[in-house]
Amino acid sequence: MCFTTLAAFAAATLLAATPAIAQDDRSDWPSSMTIGTASQGGTYFIYGTGLGGLITEELGINASGEVTGGPVQNSTLIETGDHIMGLVTMGPAYEAWTGVSELAPGVEHKSLRALFPMYQTPFQVVTLASSGIESVADFDGKRVSVGPAGGTAATYWPRYFEILGVSPEISYSGANDAVSQVKDGLIDAFAFAAGVPIAAFAQIAAENDVNIFGFTEEERGQILTQMPEMAAFDAPGGLYDGFPEESPTVAMWNFAIASESMPESLAYEITKLVMENTERMVQIHSAAAETTIDNVDKNTFMPFHPGAVRYFDEVGIEIPDELRG
Repeated sequence: MCFTTLAAFAAATLLAATPAIAQDDRSDWPSSMTIGTASQGGTYFIYGTGLGGLITEELGINASGEVTGGPVQNSTLIETGDHIMGLVTMGPAYEAWTGVSELAPGVEHKSLRALFPMYQTPFQVVTLASSGIESVADFDGKRVSVGPAGGTAATYWPRYFEILGVSPEISYSGANDAVSQVKDGLIDAFAFAAGVPIAAFAQIAAENDVNIFGFTEEERGQILTQMPEMAAFDAPGGLYDGFPEESPTVAMWNFAIASESMPESLAYEITKLVMENTERMVQIHSAAAETTIDNVDKNTFMPFHPGAVRYFDEVGIEIPDELRG
């Protein structure tokens, strides 16, 4: 057999063997998986549903986003084994990790593992302009939805109200329901937290005369002094119709996380898929512009899944020893 023929034979043999090797590597993958997101109309639902579609398309596993109460619930769903993957903000995730989650107090969620950074979640408010509400200082006695119970907004807005000394009547609902209640006059304001632009805010701003705001510089300073887990954030102008200027607020980082029981090869492939397809992720939601390898260091407490660690090692991102799960 000549060299050329031998080389061709070897190449054909290698190609024929490759699917079998990949199949063996994926033998412990589940046939389907659910990604915990949050309420419809919020960024988590759009991001997580799109991510599920990308995983299904590229990795051949049936993945889908599921409506949940948000990060607090997502952390517990992973800890209990009901979900294998979810989206979280790092404040609620830290509380779950340390056993002070409001949903499962006293239970340290030590099976949580980080996969990759998502984006920052700013806190913003929408009201009808006719309400006369122009700042959080106007909230005393007003009816304010803070998103679904168990979500990041529902966890943190009441803490902000306490710091700032305002006492609204708090209710809970999903993003789409909350903006409908604002339009119908059933509540006075919707205080939420999601990657921007928030779809539900964009919808109501396009159809109604509204006020959209975060905090004044003084209010933000008070919050940052008492809550070091938060970060200053200036929401860009132009996110919503009629709001061309930046708006000061606070924000918290989001990460995609998984159960420690997720197969290492699956965690590796998901992390690699997302980190190397920023353009596709931005097509899902513009907030994914921050879903980049440069933001891996925004996680400071949760161990990364070994599959994610393997990927970051390959591309030269140093993961501290204490975070190599």
